[in-house]
Amino acid sequence: MRRGSANRATRVGRLHAQRGSAYFGMLVAVAIFGLMLTQMAALWTSQRQREREADLLAKGDEIRRAIGSYYTSGPAAGRYPPSLDDLVVDKRQARTLHHLRRAYRDPMTDNEWRTVRSPDGGIMGVFSSATGKPFRQQGFSEADKAFANQSSYAGWVFLYTPQAARR
Repeated sequence: MRRGSANRATRVGRLHAQRGSAYFGMLVAVAIFGLMLTQMAALWTSQRQREREADLLAKGDEIRRAIGSYYTSGPAAGRYPPSLDDLVVDKRQARTLHHLRRAYRDPMTDNEWRTVRSPDGGIMGVFSSATGKPFRQQGFSEADKAFANQSSYAGWVFLYTPQAARR
C-alpha cells in the first residue's frame, strides 16, 4: 500500500511541475508575439509615412504647377492667386479655368497647407506644417533639389518662381 501512494505522490508532483512549465511557456509565447506585433507596427508606420511622403511630393508639385498656370494665364498674367481656391475656379476670364482639380489638403497632417506669400499678397508656394524628419533625403527632381537633406517636411517648399520656370 505504501508503494502505491508513493507513486501517486510522484505523479502529482510531476503534474504540478508540468503546469508551471506550461504557464511559463505561454508567457514566453505571449512576450514573443508582443515583440513581433511591435515590429510589425513600426514597419507599418514607416511604410505609411513613405506613402504620405510620395503623396506630399505629388500634390505639392501639382499645386506648384497650378500656381504657374494661374500666373501665366488670363488678363492679369503675372499675378499670383489670392487663395488656393482660386486655382480650382479661376473666374478672371469669361471662361472659367480650372488650374487644379480640387483644393488638396496637406497629406502629412490632413490640415490646410501652409502658404508662402508673394510681395503682392498672392500665394507663390505651399509647404507642409509637419515637423517629422523625411525618410527621403536624396534623389529629388531638378525642381525639388532643395529638398535634399532637409530635417523637416516644412523644408519641402513647393514654390513657383517665374525665373525657375524659364530654365
